[in-house]
This record gives sequence, structure tokens and C-alpha cells, in this order.
Amino acid sequence: MTRPTVLLGMSGGVDSSVAAALLVHQGYEVHGITLQVWEQEDETVAISKKWQERSCCKVGIAKHVAKLLNISHEVIDTRSTFQKGVINDFLHGYTTGTTPNPCVRCNERVKLRGLMDLAVARNINYVATGHYARLQTHQGTPILARATDARKDQTYFLYRLNPNWLPKLLFPLGHRTKSDVWSEAEALGLPADELKESQEICFVTQGDYRTFIEKELPEAKKPGLFINETGQPLGQHDGIAFYTPGQRRGLGIATGQRLYVQQVRPETNSVVLGPEESLRRQECTVSDLNLFVPQLLERPAEVQVKVRYATPATPAILSPLTPSSIHIQFQVPQRALSPGQSAVFYDGDRVLGGGIIQPF
Repeated sequence: MTRPTVLLGMSGGVDSSVAAALLVHQGYEVHGITLQVWEQEDETVAISKKWQERSCCKVGIAKHVAKLLNISHEVIDTRSTFQKGVINDFLHGYTTGTTPNPCVRCNERVKLRGLMDLAVARNINYVATGHYARLQTHQGTPILARATDARKDQTYFLYRLNPNWLPKLLFPLGHRTKSDVWSEAEALGLPADELKESQEICFVTQGDYRTFIEKELPEAKKPGLFINETGQPLGQHDGIAFYTPGQRRGLGIATGQRLYVQQVRPETNSVVLGPEESLRRQECTVSDLNLFVPQLLERPAEVQVKVRYATPATPAILSPLTPSSIHIQFQVPQRALSPGQSAVFYDGDRVLGGGIIQPF
């Protein structure tokens, strides 16, 4: 009997490594693929940097795990695609006053798309990753659903997947907890001390995103005015790319009260500051939609919405505005909504879709 084939994205982290082991044990013929998205990991890099300081694709670890499990493995250079679809999008977003999420764009434009295209070209049955998400069936149709381990659920980063991909996807870790995964890694004899958690932004390996922007795009350092909510000048900022809604640190403004970034206004190269209570918003508009349930564009719906990965979903009403935009009315005002970030819609565990928060 021919075993089903699966193309597995292997980043060299604990999640994709354990996913590989689980798929092998389940009887799949596994083909490991590492998509090289950032720096080239040559011997010089290996000497100069620790594993956890390199890009998200730790090629050496992925090769080691593939050998341990006796599966094939290859590295495919997708740095050009990553540069265009993720890095350039990231830089453009911050320099035009929005806060993009590179992990969302990477899954949509590089990782899952790259693996899916490769699987189709090679006539491989499935594509798998180490994401914490589940696939279920609703009225005979596959749907994306939250992982069993709510703390590790990664569907927020996966909502932009093409709905047509779902029948070919596998998420082996969807029903497991993170502690289970570490236990599996230990049982397999995987090098747990090197299988570090992935960084939040894989290409920001030193400092923070501001350091990265300044290095990649020096012209982003374009000073302008901090202003209050009535437009009065409060001081000078370093450039709108270095400020996001809700930010308090690094403002260098002394007014006798705590001030937070309220808005970034690219048209005037200004940053609006105000008190904590002004950060909460009852509504926003999202566009650049990706919907698993097209009916959301036909009538209002009560759903739960996540406006950032680390915060719980909250009740809201969606109302279609145009064929490409939806209005969100939150039941409880949300703190520091950030244009450029994703708002993801849920019905219980089911992912309904989502879109990009638009400027106010």
C-alpha cells in the first residue's frame, strides 16, 4: 500500500521537529523542506551566532532532525520572495504610519504559499507545518479552527490562507499542548537546548524593530512634531516609523502626565499624543479581507474578534460596508487599535476570516 506523501515545512524549531516525528509515526512519507527566508546560514554565521540569534529557519537543526527520523530534507532559497512580500511590506507599513504584522504576511505570501506550490508541482498529497491550529469539517467542508492549547493557538497568523488550501493542509500539533510537544522532543532525543522558541519577528535578530528599520531604511529617520489631541506642538519625534499606538516609552516628552501615542499621521509627519483613556476605541474598519465565510459581506453578524495575537477575542458586530471592507463595532472599547494590524473573526473555535485595520 502506498503511503500518503506530505511536504513539511521545517524551521529547525521544536514545533516543526516534533510535527515531523508525529507524521512519520502516523505513516506518512515525509519530505522536509526548509524555506530559507533571511540570512544565508554558512559556516561563518554558525560560528559567529548562537542558534537563537539566527533567522527563524535554523537549517542545521532541521537537517539533523531529518537525519534522525530518516526522512528527506532540502533547503529552498525564498529570500527574494520574502524580501518583496514581507520585508518591503514591513518597511513600507511603518514608514507610512501603519503597524504591519510580518508573520501574517509570511504565511500568506511565502511559507504556506511556497509549500503549497511545491506540493502541487511535485504531486505530493499534503502540506504540513508545526503551527498550533486545527482543521475540522463543517457541513462537509474543511474549516480552520483554534488549537486545543489556547495559549499557543496560532490561527491569528493563519487567517489569510487561501480557503482552497484547507483540504491539503495538516497541522499535527493542533490537538497537543506545548508541554506535550516538549515531552515528545525529549523522548525523541532532540537537542532541546537548541530548539528554542521562534522569535516574534525572525528577521529582527538584534535590538528591536526600530533598529532594523533605521539600518535598512536610513531615510525613515525624518523628524517631525509630537502634537496633542488639539494639534498643539509638544516636541520633536525621530520619524513616524518609530512610533505605534499605545507606545509610552521612548517619547522623551515631559508634560506632568503620562502620554501615549494615539495616532501616527503620515500626511503631516506628526505623532499625536494623549492620555491613557483616549486610547480606547469602540469601532474600526477593516479591508484587504480574506474570508472563509463569504456571507459576512451580505449581512451583519455577531462574532468574536482578535485585534492582536496576545489578547483574547472579544464580542463585536460586523457590518459589511463595501465588497472589500467591513465595519467592526466592539461590545467593549479596545485599547490602542493599530492600523496595519489584523483583526481576525471567530465563531467559537472556528476562524471566519479577517482583514487589515484601516487608519482612523
